[in-house]
Amino acid sequence: MASNRHLGRIISLQSLYEYEFRSAAGDQTAEIDTIVAKNIEPYSKALGDTEFVRDLTQGVLAEVGQLDEELQPLAPEWPISSIAAIDRNILRIGLFELTRRANMVPPKVVINEAVELAKAFGADNSSKFVNGVLGTAFRNMGGEEGTHAESTTQESESQSESDEKPAKRSKSKSRKPKSTEGKSVDAAATDISEPAGEPEDSGSDSDQTV
Repeated sequence: MASNRHLGRIISLQSLYEYEFRSAAGDQTAEIDTIVAKNIEPYSKALGDTEFVRDLTQGVLAEVGQLDEELQPLAPEWPISSIAAIDRNILRIGLFELTRRANMVPPKVVINEAVELAKAFGADNSSKFVNGVLGTAFRNMGGEEGTHAESTTQESESQSESDEKPAKRSKSKSRKPKSTEGKSVDAAATDISEPAGEPEDSGSDSDQTV
């Protein structure tokens, strides 16, 4: 069965966000495996490759400290703790795929996907901020200049992907991921909604598309 990795990244983002939110609130029952399984269940058929979500989410969480250390110099004016939780987790996912899965997912696809997540679930300036930070990371890795991450190009990998795009932002409502079957993902303890205090700039590179 073909996988829908765009939906997979949405579920991974939701799971990381929920886990971080509940952990920060002192919820000792928060377990990432349980959260991921709950969020995957309604979409397993549309998702196809459920292991992709589990591997991505667990991989990011296992290296969250190191990822945050690597992200900090990329946005020196914004301490990781001051970045909105949605943006923080999008950046973690993007950097993880960019640096730990470079042989599995093309860098331009990684940045495009992160930008699309930021457009769907972040604040007004989130996509620009995410694009700037990950674009700087890509250039630091020796990536070519002129990579355009602000497109809506979907993933082109060995497995065919769904054409699904993220749900559009609504300023008056919480935004939940939608599956290809038209159902909204149950965020349980918390929804992915627009964060406050969104960074407008990550430094000199955030004003550029990659």
